[in-house]
Amino acid sequence: MAVKNSARSSRSIIEPNRLRPESPTVMALDEIDRAILSALAADARIANNALADQVGIAPSTCLGRVRALRQSGVIRGYHADVDPAALGRPIQAMIAVRLQSHARGHIPDFMAKIATLPEVLNVFFLGGADDFHVHIAASSTDNLRDFVVVNLSGNPDVALTETNLIFEHIRAGAAFP
Repeated sequence: MAVKNSARSSRSIIEPNRLRPESPTVMALDEIDRAILSALAADARIANNALADQVGIAPSTCLGRVRALRQSGVIRGYHADVDPAALGRPIQAMIAVRLQSHARGHIPDFMAKIATLPEVLNVFFLGGADDFHVHIAASSTDNLRDFVVVNLSGNPDVALTETNLIFEHIRAGAAFP
C-alpha cells in the first residue's frame, strides 16, 4: 500500500533544462504561419501545393515557411494516430504517480524508464499534487494490473499511484486558436 507524503516543500528543485534539453526557439508567428499550423494540425499529410493554395501563398514560400517552423521547433514532428485497440490493446488508463520525497533527483531517469515500456503511450510531468500522469494501453485488465504492480508500485521511488480507466478519448481540434 502506498503512503502519502505531505512534505512536498522538502523536495529539491530539478534543473529546468535537464528534463528537456532544448526548448524551441521563440519565433514570431504571423497570420500565414498560424494558417499553415492550423492546416497541418488538421491534416499533416496535406501536399505542399494544396497547403500553399489553402493559405494563399506560393508553394516555394510555403515550403520555406514550413521548413522554418520545423527548424525553430514550432513543428515538433508528424505522426500517425493509431488506435491501440487495433493493435490488441483495448484498455486505456491514465495513472497518476507521486514519487517519494527522496526521489526528486531520479525524475529524469524515472521518466526515461517509464517511456520505454511497451504499454506507455504518453508520460506527462506535472506541477501539482501528482508528479506524473502516465497514459497506457493494455491488452487486458491483468496486463493493466501487472503494469501498475511491477513498474510503478514495485518501484521504491514511487509513493502513490491512482489508476483511472479511460472509457473514450475524443481528440480535440487544433492545438491553438
